[in-house]
Amino acid sequence: MRHVLGLLLVLFAAFPLRAEVAAIGYVKIVTGEASVTTAEKSVKAEVCTPVTLGSKLKTGPNSSLGVTFKDETRISIGPVSELTIDEYFYAPAQGKLKISSKMSKGSLNYVSGVIAKLKPDAVTLTTPSGTIGVRGTQFLVRIEE
Repeated sequence: MRHVLGLLLVLFAAFPLRAEVAAIGYVKIVTGEASVTTAEKSVKAEVCTPVTLGSKLKTGPNSSLGVTFKDETRISIGPVSELTIDEYFYAPAQGKLKISSKMSKGSLNYVSGVIAKLKPDAVTLTTPSGTIGVRGTQFLVRIEE
C-alpha cells in the first residue's frame, strides 16, 4: 500500500493538475478596442470572452465594453477605462455573496444583480479618490485624469 501511495505522489508531482479558473461573467458587447487580462495574459475582448476573478478590463479611445456576471450584475465601461475584478462570490445557498472591484480610470455604468439585491453591503467599487458602497440598483462613475 505504501508503494502505491508513493507512486501516486510521484505521479502527481511529475504531472501537476491544471486548475481551470471558472468564469464569473462574460463579455456581452464590445465596440472598438478592448481587452481582458487574466493572470498576465491579455486577450482581445470579444462577445463571449470569459471574465474571471482578477480579470482586468481595459478599453481604448472611442471604445466600450459590457459584461454580464453570473448573478446578472451588468457593467459597462466607457472609453479609456480600466477596471479590475478583485473579489466575486456568488453562492446564495451558502450565504457567500460579494463583488469588489477597482477602477483606476475612465467611466462605468453599474446595474445591480442578485448579489446587491440580497446583500447590498457586499458590493464595493474602489476608485483613486475613495470606495463606493452600493446601496441602490444603478450608478455611474467617471474618474477624471
